[in-house]
Amino acid sequence: MRVRPAIPTDSDAWRLLWKGYQDYYEVDLSDTTEDTWARLLAEESNGPLCLVCENEGDELVGFATYLFHGHTWQPEPRCYLIDLFSTPKLRGKGIGRALIEAVYEKADEYGCCQVYWLTQDFNEAARRLYDKVAKVTPFIKYQR
Repeated sequence: MRVRPAIPTDSDAWRLLWKGYQDYYEVDLSDTTEDTWARLLAEESNGPLCLVCENEGDELVGFATYLFHGHTWQPEPRCYLIDLFSTPKLRGKGIGRALIEAVYEKADEYGCCQVYWLTQDFNEAARRLYDKVAKVTPFIKYQR
């Protein structure tokens, strides 16, 4: 496996993974897919960034999106891991861990004091991994 930044030629493979991500969470984000992909590749953007994971055959098998942002509690930025997805048939093969560790590396390079993410309580398989690579916090999310 190899983790690297997404590039324009990853578009079709990323879209298949993106569709799988939406299916898992039972959402339809098709009306924002074009804009999302463009923002993930925009170099001058302060917006989200994307890493992809390839298998030995150069097939994309997962992706992670993340964002750096400031915070009031420390002068250093934080990193929010927005989306993490791997091909369902390959789960448990280290793709998620490799992507999280690659985000950790990017956050360290950027000088972040923290990397954090959200998941749904029913996402038990992912939470087993998360419990190994991070610690759960007591925060509850509210949203408008």
